[in-house]
Amino acid sequence: MKQHKLLNLPSIRRLPSYLQVVKTAMEEGKEYISGTYISQELELEAIQVRKDLALTGIMGRPRMGYPVKELINAIESFLQWNTDQYACVVGAGNLGQALLGFNELKKHKLHIVAAFDVDKSKIGKKFHGTEVFSLDEIGKKIKELGFNMAILTVPQESAQETAEILADNGIKAIWNFTNIKLKLPSDIIVQQEDLSSGYAVLSVKMARFS
Repeated sequence: MKQHKLLNLPSIRRLPSYLQVVKTAMEEGKEYISGTYISQELELEAIQVRKDLALTGIMGRPRMGYPVKELINAIESFLQWNTDQYACVVGAGNLGQALLGFNELKKHKLHIVAAFDVDKSKIGKKFHGTEVFSLDEIGKKIKELGFNMAILTVPQESAQETAEILADNGIKAIWNFTNIKLKLPSDIIVQQEDLSSGYAVLSVKMARFS
């Protein structure tokens, strides 16, 4: 658990934006890209960009910058986006179905291989090609399909109970899209994705520029 506390989370959150800028540069035929260029594209300080990229282990070359292909590989390797990961969605409502159809996850090697719900009207159906199973089958399907990550999109009143079921059946990481702070054993990795926080930032920015 201590290792997770030492992670530079703000820097990690910025790396996908850097990756997009660098990939665009590669599409434009650039062989090198500078930290200054990335910082200008994303309206960040150049020194911050260089510090963030240093996490990946890559070093820029004087007067040339970073070799584009190597930088892409370095970022993807650091983020583990060059390694296949397998997950399930738990809660096949509107948000869960949207995530099942979100192809960007596949580009980053995250494959959603099953969905689970307690709603009998959804069980047995397929959304974007992924079948919905009863939550009671979670343990069985983990063994069959080999996933150890769950994307939690259930109603908030059932979030804690559902998360405990997932943990008890061998799920090691939960991407939590509910607004409930889950209380789970320390060996379960939980990533909270608070959509209302993102909207709060957007609202304040809109107010400042109105």
